[in-house]
Amino acid sequence: MAKQAKARRLTGAEAMCKVRTLRTSARKLNLVAQSIRGLKVQRALNELEFSPKRIAKDVRKALYSAISNAENNHNLDIDSLVVAEAFVGKNLIMKRFAARARGRASRIEKPFSEITIVVREVGEAA
Repeated sequence: MAKQAKARRLTGAEAMCKVRTLRTSARKLNLVAQSIRGLKVQRALNELEFSPKRIAKDVRKALYSAISNAENNHNLDIDSLVVAEAFVGKNLIMKRFAARARGRASRIEKPFSEITIVVREVGEAA
């Protein structure tokens, strides 16, 4: 007996990309995600290209991946795509220690986070 297929979370005119291990905190990544939410994809790519944030380069790669998924997997027109959603989540935290005075140690936390980008095709009427 075959397992039931999961229902698709997105509508027919949407495609997504999820990057799971980005080496930055969720708070910093959310600043970059906020800057592209709701923009047309070409404008969002330009925004990420000239952003001074280090993580913008990785977010740009993720956006390119979402655009490619829309074009190749769902046959959507890339000229009419909009960044519908861009949300951030926490991921694992690497824990390291720094030696301190008198034989003590203090904790250094190196957080990872994840980003999900959903692009949606908008019609000419919209």
